[in-house]
Amino acid sequence: MSGIKSSFYLLLRSKEAFVYLSLFADSLSPPVNVTIKALKANSAVVTWDIPEGDSVIGFAITQQKKDVRMLRFIQEVNTTTRSCALWDLEEETDYIVHVQSISMTGTSPLSEPLRFRTPKEAETQASKSKDEVTMEEVGQTTQLRAGELIIIVVVLIMWAGVIALFCRQYDIIKDNEPNNNKDKAKNSSECSTPEHPTGGLLRSKV
Repeated sequence: MSGIKSSFYLLLRSKEAFVYLSLFADSLSPPVNVTIKALKANSAVVTWDIPEGDSVIGFAITQQKKDVRMLRFIQEVNTTTRSCALWDLEEETDYIVHVQSISMTGTSPLSEPLRFRTPKEAETQASKSKDEVTMEEVGQTTQLRAGELIIIVVVLIMWAGVIALFCRQYDIIKDNEPNNNKDKAKNSSECSTPEHPTGGLLRSKV
């Protein structure tokens, strides 16, 4: 559900107290588990949870630089979202954030203060470049493993072909062995010297 968001700045007259233009709802609890995500040099996202049983129609966020009286007030109604983007932040700057829930009867007390510090722009870019390099390395590793797998499969297929060819040649040689033995025996019988009828050997005249 899309909500109506408004943002403006308030000038505090005292560092110890916040000035708000709305009344606290007696039965509404403040948001819990307020955290910062996607922290960058110039932006961040604040998230929170709503205690069970609270009927909430929107939220209000106060954003203040540390040791600075001016604060930023962000309000959105007709929404059930549990996060809000903070923009136009300054790098290497400390901020304090409070979150309030909005109901039909008013607003909740302030949440516990959330303090965070924005990083340098160079650090953000370095982190982004490192993530890109990591993803590129993962892609290269995947491609390398795929190539190695293809080579292994090709080698196995070649070995299977060589073994099949060897077995075929072995069967052919084995089948031809009886015929070769018969031919050898026949040739040996034909080439033997005939004996003389009287038992002597024939001699040629010189």
